[in-house]
Amino acid sequence: MYVISQGIVNGIIDDKYGKHGTHFNENGIPSYSLPFEIFDVPKGTKSFALFLEDKDACPISGGFSWVHWVAANITRTKIAENESQTANDFVQGLNSWISIQGGQQDKKLSACYGGMAPPNEPHTYELHVYALDTLLELEDGFMFHELFQKMEGYVLATYTLKGRYRN
Repeated sequence: MYVISQGIVNGIIDDKYGKHGTHFNENGIPSYSLPFEIFDVPKGTKSFALFLEDKDACPISGGFSWVHWVAANITRTKIAENESQTANDFVQGLNSWISIQGGQQDKKLSACYGGMAPPNEPHTYELHVYALDTLLELEDGFMFHELFQKMEGYVLATYTLKGRYRN
């Protein structure tokens, strides 16, 4: 299995998916999500799950990776840009913008894509995609750890796509 994104060209994430874009939620958080497509799907795949993280945020966040997007029960191989805001056929979990470091944004605004905003230097972002042999018992607003608890024993394949976003 592998994943590509038209929003990542030569390892660089297009400005529109983060703080240099034009789409923001009411708190000023970038909200225009990355597109991606999954290829060579394993036989028996019933759904996909994903999370988008920024490990370079650790020195700024107090020592932890920043989670920008968590989603599950994706039953198709292509997600268009901004579908975090427009699609209703998959569930989305809470991103790190709900945390104290993220300004404690409310649950509704945090249960979707919360884009890239590196404050100090360009950061590398990792989109982790999991092929699963089941749908997960999760609802919108689930917590990050719940994704891993529910995926246990159902993962057929994983793939990580990386890209850099400028500060």
